[in-house]
Amino acid sequence: MSTYKTKGVCASHIHFEIKENKLYDVEFVNGCPGNLQALAVLLEGMSVDDVAERLKGIRCGHKATSCADQLAKALESSK
Repeated sequence: MSTYKTKGVCASHIHFEIKENKLYDVEFVNGCPGNLQALAVLLEGMSVDDVAERLKGIRCGHKATSCADQLAKALESSK
């Protein structure tokens, strides 16, 4: 299990596991619970590269990043 400390978003950390380049067990600590739980379910078993490509650059309102973007950064840094 990996943990990534987020920056600039409501979630403080993201926990996730990568097995054979696929993403599993994503958990956002804090943040918008319903949206982030839904995101985690939708991403379960997806290719790490696909997830990072799809989520990179998504912004949350006026913020320069989002929880989804932070997950993309977490995945890129785990390589």
